[in-house]
Amino acid sequence: MTDAARTARKSDRTRRNGEHAAERGGTRLAAEGVTHGFGEGPVFESVDLTVEPGEVLAVVGPSGTGKTTLLRLLACFHPPDEGVVSADGTDVWSLSEADRLAVRRRVGMVFQVRSLFSTTAAENAAYGLRVRESWTDRLRTAARRALGFETTPTAAREALSTVGMADKAGRRAASLSGGEAQRVAIARALAPDPDVLLLDEPTSNLDPRNTALVEEAVEAARERGIGVAIATHDMQQARRVSDRTAVLLDGSIVECGPTDRVFESPDDERTRKFVAGELVY
Repeated sequence: MTDAARTARKSDRTRRNGEHAAERGGTRLAAEGVTHGFGEGPVFESVDLTVEPGEVLAVVGPSGTGKTTLLRLLACFHPPDEGVVSADGTDVWSLSEADRLAVRRRVGMVFQVRSLFSTTAAENAAYGLRVRESWTDRLRTAARRALGFETTPTAAREALSTVGMADKAGRRAASLSGGEAQRVAIARALAPDPDVLLLDEPTSNLDPRNTALVEEAVEAARERGIGVAIATHDMQQARRVSDRTAVLLDGSIVECGPTDRVFESPDDERTRKFVAGELVY
């Protein structure tokens, strides 16, 4: 695809996804002046980053720069050392535990290391829905399962279909390939219909077919108005799927903007060298 065609396609896609995001409402997730470390100094400092409804944000950078840590902070797993993580302008760590849990339940995260339960693909996909059920509904589901009735929620089946795993819903997790397991993990994050989806190297070590299916799932999420942030080493993947790209180098975001501009006409010389493969870490 030519650069002009890619730009035109992204412009049209951004317009359509903006319409979907407006219909959905969504959540604007942001890191504001965030600094975080693990005892030997900060991993990164003064990071400002937003995930907007209905867009895909790629976070690129070499290993060890803190991409995973940044996603975990955005997912509200733990507070930053300094700065604010906010949802729609509200500091999530100023909220009560119950209100913060409500924010976290609007965010889905898929880790680089696939962690599926020892059950079927369908039950794994339904997990996020199950933990949101009342105890009465959980007991009712258990009773139906004991009587042999189908208990997989429609949302879980639809999520498996989105990632191309509908035909393997009954397969045990242990029998799945690495790519299939990753797609089930993405289905599990999508089933509760989150406002924001955070993906940590979702196609690392996957073959081209599984990579393409994962990227199609990212596009499907965007079309539903979900904000997506994807941490990736794959520069070409960032160009294919993202609307904006943030470059994390030397402990800070050195560049963030429309993907085509970041790759074709970056403002920072370090960005130019990194995307060109000249900057080695």
